[in-house]
Amino acid sequence: MADILGEKEAAVKSAVEELEKSKTVVKYAAILNTEVLPEKNVQALIEVKVAPQKLKGFESCAEEIYNFPEVQSLYLMSGGFDLAVFVEDKDIGAIAKFVAEKLSVLDGIVGVATHFILKKYKIEGQITRPAPAHKREIIQA
Repeated sequence: MADILGEKEAAVKSAVEELEKSKTVVKYAAILNTEVLPEKNVQALIEVKVAPQKLKGFESCAEEIYNFPEVQSLYLMSGGFDLAVFVEDKDIGAIAKFVAEKLSVLDGIVGVATHFILKKYKIEGQITRPAPAHKREIIQA
């Protein structure tokens, strides 16, 4: 990284450590295309409508939700729902059980809509398939 930036290695290392310490960089991870793995889990996006709690807003509800191990990501949203919850589990039944027994019974949850992810075309900015080879056809008159 230092070579690419034209900086000294110690300066770059210090800058990266500061970014990690301040939680600007929160994680390093490999991005897996789960469609090609032999064992496949099911992933879903769950839209959640919340009745904000007095003096706490969405924070206490969000904290309860993000502590569930099934939850991969959680976002506060604008628009027709309040929270976007991305979950992963072994099958559709397990996600249905999560929604019915853990998520929808929380105080403040007034509605949920579950959308199962069927196919991934792009993950974290990366297209999941190699670009098709475009070949020009030879046309003779």
